[in-house]
Amino acid sequence: MQHLIFRLWQSARKTCFGLGFVAGGLFMGLVALALLGTGAAHAHDFRQGDVVMDHPYATPSLAGTTTGAVYFKSIRNKGKTPDRLVAASSPVASGVTLHAMQLDGDVMRMREVSAIEVPAKGEVRMGHAPANTSTPAHHLMLKGLKAPLKDGDRFDLTLRFDKAGERTVQIWVQTPRGAAAHPH
Repeated sequence: MQHLIFRLWQSARKTCFGLGFVAGGLFMGLVALALLGTGAAHAHDFRQGDVVMDHPYATPSLAGTTTGAVYFKSIRNKGKTPDRLVAASSPVASGVTLHAMQLDGDVMRMREVSAIEVPAKGEVRMGHAPANTSTPAHHLMLKGLKAPLKDGDRFDLTLRFDKAGERTVQIWVQTPRGAAAHPH
């Protein structure tokens, strides 16, 4: 080890970069390794074929209810062909339904849909509320929860797409930052 450090020192002295460059590079490498070791640098997304499901999560369920909701940062289709989310299931609920919601004036309207279209080279919003009145947002409803959803819980959810097929993703239960949970 001392030999390696001596060689690095000699190399740094002979080049225009200097010791600061070498020390800075070593420091950044150690920081990156530390972050990877703690899990702070991981992504929470899943891919199935051309479809990427980005950050799936559920909100804690309301006391006394047997329903819950699952959201995604987005579902993106990187392919040249449109796809559709046609079904979902989870062991934590007796059923999962697909929903669209849209702001109609000051009233949020929610309805069950048979599929959620994911356009080619596009994405579908799966958040708490629509960004505007012309574009609906989507979410998944968990019906007949077998136990309340609590902050920090994790559970599996299987999604079925027309073209991409089935993929099981892990859902993290969390209270959203800066957004009110969608009341069901």
